[in-house]
Amino acid sequence: MDDETGIVKLVSKEGDVYDVPIAVAKMSTLVATTIDDDDDDEEVREIPLPNVKDAVLTKVIEYCTHYKEEPMTPIQTPLKSSKIEDLVQPWYADFVKVEQTLLFELVTAANFMDIRPLLDLTCLAVSVLIKGKPANELRALFNISNDFTPEEEAQVREENKWVEHPSNPSGS
Repeated sequence: MDDETGIVKLVSKEGDVYDVPIAVAKMSTLVATTIDDDDDDEEVREIPLPNVKDAVLTKVIEYCTHYKEEPMTPIQTPLKSSKIEDLVQPWYADFVKVEQTLLFELVTAANFMDIRPLLDLTCLAVSVLIKGKPANELRALFNISNDFTPEEEAQVREENKWVEHPSNPSGS
């Protein structure tokens, strides 16, 4: 089916099925490729998304549906602000005001389903979340263990103190 009418069934990791208009579902390159590769024009397609949890798929569908009505302003780089509200429309800024776990799952789903505008938005939200945080907070945020002993960490800090306290650009 070449046109954008009709319904596709998206199946979450848990097996829940969502009827989604093809025009909305095709925001995902993964879904669009699957639909385009399907030769059977008459049957409603069912596309399993084994990496996408039910709650996340619900948010992805909400995003894609809204995007079809009001496309998100492309995120300009370099960023002109560290506030999401200054970079995208209010609906999109509110969309990523979710728990950190859900935000990270949205990044993963956008990447897996290949939905570029959603990936850009969720990565922007993560970048705002981590901006200015010290290494110990980032390790906690991303559940990364510190492999350095206190002595090794002190040595690395000493060797790289210029990063935190840059000298005069003129070299004096």
